[in-house]
Amino acid sequence: MADDTIQTASDAAGLAAMIARASDLKAGGKPGLPPVERWNPPFCGDLDMEIRADGTWFYMGTPIGRQPLVRLFSTVLRKDEDGRTYLVTPVEKVGIRVQDAPFLAVEMRVSEKDGQKTLVFRTNVGDVVEAGAEHPLRFEMADGNSELKPYLLVRGRLEALVSRAVMYDLVELGETIDMDGVAMFAIRSGGEVFPVMPAAELDRLSHE
Repeated sequence: MADDTIQTASDAAGLAAMIARASDLKAGGKPGLPPVERWNPPFCGDLDMEIRADGTWFYMGTPIGRQPLVRLFSTVLRKDEDGRTYLVTPVEKVGIRVQDAPFLAVEMRVSEKDGQKTLVFRTNVGDVVEAGAEHPLRFEMADGNSELKPYLLVRGRLEALVSRAVMYDLVELGETIDMDGVAMFAIRSGGEVFPVMPAAELDRLSHE
C-alpha cells in the first residue's frame, strides 16, 4: 500500500510538471502547434492516462473535466512508429493509452475550395481539418463487419474517429464510382476520392 501511495504521488508530480512544461510551450511558442515531430526526448515511462473511444480523457481512472487542459495535452500528442501514443515535450516523452483514436470528429460541413467539394471536420479538441490529400479519410468495418468506422488523419500519425452522428451525414454524401473496373462506394473531398467499400457489399449490408 505504501508503495502504491508513493507511485501515485510520483505520477501526480510528473503530471504537474508535464502540464507546466506544456503550458510554457503554449505560452512562449509561435502561433500554432508545437513541433513535436522534430523533438527526440528520452522516454520517461508511462503515465496512467487514457483516451477512451468516446474521446474522454482519463487520468488515474478519473475523467479530466477541464477542457482547456485536455486541449493543452492534445497539442503535445504524438504517435510513433511503434504504434504507441505519447505526450511529448523537448525534454521528455511519456506513454499514454488510447482505446481507439486520440481524437473524435464531432462536426462536419461541406464547403467549396478551388471549385471542388471539400469536407471540413471539427474535432472534440478544436482542430479544424479539411479532408483531402494531406488529411485522408479511411474506413474500417468493425463488430463482425456490421459497423462502419471512418477515420480522418489529423496530423502526423494521429487520427480522429468520425462520431456516429457525423458518420451518417458523411455516408449520405457517398456515391458509386468506378475504380479500376470495380464499382466502389466512395467519398469525394478536396479533389480526392476515398473508397469506402465495394458497392455490392454496401447493397448486401443495407438488406441485412
